[in-house]
Amino acid sequence: MKRNAKSGSFQGQHMLIENISPVIEAGLFHAKGIAGKTCVVEADILRDGQDVIRAELKWRKDTELDYKGFPMVNIGPDQWRGEFPLTKLGLYVFTIESWTDLYATWILDFKKRIDAGRKIQSEVVEGLGKIETLIPSATGADQDLLIRSLHAIHQAKDNPKEALSLASEESLVNVMAALQPKEDLYRYPKELKVWADRSVAEFGTWYELFVRSQSTEKGRVGTFKDVEKRLDDIKKMGFDVLYLAPIHPIGKTARKGPNNALRDGPNDPGSPWAIGNESGGHTAIDPALGTIEDFDHLVATAAKNGIEIALDYAIQCSPDHPWVKEHPDWFYRRLDGSIRYAENPPKKYEDIYPLNFDTESREELYQALKDILLYWIGHGVKIFRVDNPHTKPFRFWQWLINEIQTTYPDVVFLSEAFTRPKVMKALAKLGFTQSYTYFTWRNSKWELTEYMNELTTSGMQHYFRPNFFVNTPDILHEVLQRGGRPAFKMRLALAATLSPSYGIYSGFELIENAARQGTEEYLNSEKYEIKWRDWNQPGHIKDYIAKINQIRKENPVFQSLTNIRFFHTDNDNLLFYGKISPDKSDAILVVVNLDPHHIQAGLGWVPLEDIGVRPQGRYQVLDLITRARYDWGHQNFIRLDPLVEPAHILRIEGRY
Repeated sequence: MKRNAKSGSFQGQHMLIENISPVIEAGLFHAKGIAGKTCVVEADILRDGQDVIRAELKWRKDTELDYKGFPMVNIGPDQWRGEFPLTKLGLYVFTIESWTDLYATWILDFKKRIDAGRKIQSEVVEGLGKIETLIPSATGADQDLLIRSLHAIHQAKDNPKEALSLASEESLVNVMAALQPKEDLYRYPKELKVWADRSVAEFGTWYELFVRSQSTEKGRVGTFKDVEKRLDDIKKMGFDVLYLAPIHPIGKTARKGPNNALRDGPNDPGSPWAIGNESGGHTAIDPALGTIEDFDHLVATAAKNGIEIALDYAIQCSPDHPWVKEHPDWFYRRLDGSIRYAENPPKKYEDIYPLNFDTESREELYQALKDILLYWIGHGVKIFRVDNPHTKPFRFWQWLINEIQTTYPDVVFLSEAFTRPKVMKALAKLGFTQSYTYFTWRNSKWELTEYMNELTTSGMQHYFRPNFFVNTPDILHEVLQRGGRPAFKMRLALAATLSPSYGIYSGFELIENAARQGTEEYLNSEKYEIKWRDWNQPGHIKDYIAKINQIRKENPVFQSLTNIRFFHTDNDNLLFYGKISPDKSDAILVVVNLDPHHIQAGLGWVPLEDIGVRPQGRYQVLDLITRARYDWGHQNFIRLDPLVEPAHILRIEGRY
């Protein structure tokens, strides 16, 4: 009967490997990692009986043929952990092997017999035989070690404890483990996958704007050159991703007027999401904004300022889009032959035609949609915010993202899908790099705690990367409408310290909070008209945003999602949590007053072992916002006035 490591049949009958992490849907989809970091793998590895086992993590880049291996460590009863480096962008394949360590098993039995007072002569002979057998296969220092150990153990054969001590020396155990045959080697029968993205996929600070609203001269449409003038301001606030709402020509047919009015006036610009007119479609630029050369210059200038341009990828067309005439079969037809516009009852979008992914020309449509991305990638864009992906076929996204990232593994896709939880999760599994979330609607202590626990401990952390946008052109939550400046600061502090990636929509820094009555829609929404702003008008919070973003970048604990610990307070208006490094050497405590209208105070308890402080110990914290210092312990008094500062961000600087 021969060993079959690939299938694990027969010779692997003693082993069981299960509960591997990270694994998404039994390996159907890949987990997500970051190039330059490691992928940590955990698993339950079991063997019948009491024999000692070893395990090895095997991995390779998908373009390589040979696996590399690294030993896994036993971290608990039948629990094992290992990690491998994600040195490059792209796809990695990994699996796990396990086998019985015959020499370590002999040591275990030897010790049991000594402890039981049994005779051990035959066990010594057995151990010596195991060592002697491997001497011919060893070389150099390993062979010398085996010979010396063989002689020493033989000399101590009449002294059981000394013989056991010599046989158990770590160097000898490791050499024996490496040289002895793996008689019952079992390999997990599936190859599992991890995709390594670049760092901006995990940690980034986003700023969204409409190019046409960047002119400070009322009556003039903003251009790419105006955006360039704002780059210094955006950089000073600490943003590194600049997301532009659609920049394409806007349809004229059924163009929307102010506040989504069904009829537009002669000077109304329409919604940028109604893409396409006689000037072109998704690979064209609205002439009012500038030329493709102007766009290229903006991309290059932004890069010099450490800012990356992200574009909106909206798969829909205005009635004037060239595709309507060139490919009429790509659209939905009514019985009377007319093309059906988009609807989400009671809302109607007469200015938008959705695409029919069930067209008989599906392959041609797919390729055209891929070509749009390739065009903008050719102009230096590597981040795309995808509009409403949940209204398009799942398999399309799986195909498209794979097609693009196979050639351009540095491309990032952000899913804008505010929809059912399982659909949002499915899109992330299918390949979307990041996802919008329910953060905007999570405002109470319980809601925020439960949601963060779901994102970080339910398994979602292996494939779903959240991007906590505080507001969007579509969403102005009630807390911002009614909470004023304290609410804006409070929600920004939450987003920036809870999630490694977060964003704001321009105007947030100016405390813009006028809404259409009874809705989350902005009054006089920028989606339908041009705004002219004084970006330095009194009351702005640009300095506060800059301070928070500086804190994020200077403290690596904010660049991870799963290192969060929630702490108890006796006041439900105080949310208290820590961001803590794995070795506990770096720890920051955050307290946020969730009530923008009133002072809130109470007691907060910190488990000292969670932050690397000895029992009954004390520690000093520095408030990174105000620079005040406090002496803290297990129980601490907290008071936050939202009119002064709605949050503490406290770095532990001394433990005693």
